[in-house]
Amino acid sequence: MKVLVTGTDGYIGSQLAPLLIERGHEVTGVDTGYYKEGWLYNNGIVKFPTWLSKDVRRIDEADLNGFDAVVHLAELSNDPLGQLNPEITYQINHRSTVELAQRCKRLGIKRFVYTSSCSVYGTGSGEFKDEESATNPQTVYAKCKVMVEHDVSRLADDDFSPTFLRNATAYGASPRMRFDLVLNNLAGLAWTTKEIKMTSDGSPWRPLVHVLDICEAVACCLAAPRETVHKQIFNVGDSGENYQVRDIAQIVARTFPGCKVTFGKSDGDNRSYRVCFDKIYAQLPGFHCQRNTVIGAEQLLRVFERIEMTREIFEFRAYTRLKQLEHLIRTRQIDDGLFWRQM
Repeated sequence: MKVLVTGTDGYIGSQLAPLLIERGHEVTGVDTGYYKEGWLYNNGIVKFPTWLSKDVRRIDEADLNGFDAVVHLAELSNDPLGQLNPEITYQINHRSTVELAQRCKRLGIKRFVYTSSCSVYGTGSGEFKDEESATNPQTVYAKCKVMVEHDVSRLADDDFSPTFLRNATAYGASPRMRFDLVLNNLAGLAWTTKEIKMTSDGSPWRPLVHVLDICEAVACCLAAPRETVHKQIFNVGDSGENYQVRDIAQIVARTFPGCKVTFGKSDGDNRSYRVCFDKIYAQLPGFHCQRNTVIGAEQLLRVFERIEMTREIFEFRAYTRLKQLEHLIRTRQIDDGLFWRQM
């Protein structure tokens, strides 16, 4: 296929685009470049997509002509960032996504793969959530995911097939690293301080999935027969990879020599959910998670050793989404609408 991938300069996209090229797709990447200062390591990948430097809100029909599929990653990418300016979050994460899907449909682009999130489930009493469970989003970020799923699914017809991938919380090494994801953050603390000091009791549940398994899910969606993925929602992860946050901390501490863990009290964060991933295993041909949290923690340890990661690298703003956007706003490189200023 000829595939347009938005957000190719991000944590997932920098891994996804080369993988799709390896699978024989012709890939064009789009990214506005907020995080281009952060490149943690080189991973030997030599095949990169054709590049379009553009804000997703300004993608027009001329940019979309000739593609068979669009994979949409480019959004404000976590809960703290979504709370920075809720109106801009709705503009980027909801409205611009729906408008992008509408343009794709008008142009006859048949596949639209949208990366949603298991955070749409929000809270739970311990039961496993599946794709039929009621959503209960707790943040602007998660609310936008639900709204996109609803609005884009209404566009589906015989010529336009959207698919929605509700990713578990990602982890694992990526050249465009994120240290604001729970396992990655705990691994960074374990390496740089030899201590994980949790402010909470670590009781909330989170499902986790390796970043490369997310990439595999996207690739499998593009390869699958249309009728298999048409208007479908898939939770992306593995049912055995649901953890309480304190268990994630213990896995990391066991992996990083000399690391100790301490816990605080409940911090009032009511986001806690366990997720069932049976559907994607049963219905998406070729998909299964190839990695688990132990493998991911060991991989991060090897990367940190190889690059001799310092505390300054770990704390560098470009590896934490909120810190980087706040820096770009404070230094007037982007305006209040998060568009780049001419310097």
